[in-house]
Amino acid sequence: MKVKLLKITEEADKLIEEAGRICWKSEDRITPDSSDGFIRMLIEAGHFSVLEHASASFMISGVSRALSHQLVRHRLLSFSQESQRYVGQENFTYVIPQAVKANQEALLIFKEKMQALSEGYSTLIEMGIKKEDARYLLPNATETSLVMTANFRQLRHMLILRGSEGAQLEIRLLFIVILRLLKEKAPSSFSDFRTDAVKKVIVQEKGNNP
Repeated sequence: MKVKLLKITEEADKLIEEAGRICWKSEDRITPDSSDGFIRMLIEAGHFSVLEHASASFMISGVSRALSHQLVRHRLLSFSQESQRYVGQENFTYVIPQAVKANQEALLIFKEKMQALSEGYSTLIEMGIKKEDARYLLPNATETSLVMTANFRQLRHMLILRGSEGAQLEIRLLFIVILRLLKEKAPSSFSDFRTDAVKKVIVQEKGNNP
């Protein structure tokens, strides 16, 4: 899995403060260090709409189609994903779940089936079947690449849902990486989030809403 932060709103925390202070006509209280306290107040008060003014775009690769199917259910985000209709999938790479890796018998079965599907796909292509039809053989384990863009409010919502212990491990690990990147660039907007030793995202203090 690889995650690259392609673009994030410049000085995102400061922009959020400037937008939020319009509501109270308190622009005169802006200082070089005032955004952190102000954004914490917004989060604790549940004024999450102000966080929609900032957004981030990520390049995500080496993840499974099973994971991407979960991502695209979040309809307020924007996605551009590698097409299996136009991109050939001969010798496709795939993601192996941790539970399968931990079981040698299961791992052997998994790899054998992936190889059979890969050979089947290549055979169909050689027979003149179009990629858009041959792709029906491809499993959810197939690796994919995509670009995801979301505003901060939606990212917070996804961190809560997809970073929780109840989420599947692969997508949980993805959002741990995303959280670390966000905290580097917009620490105030994600100050109430952290990760723990069992690889999950948790929310601290009062900021426990999306």
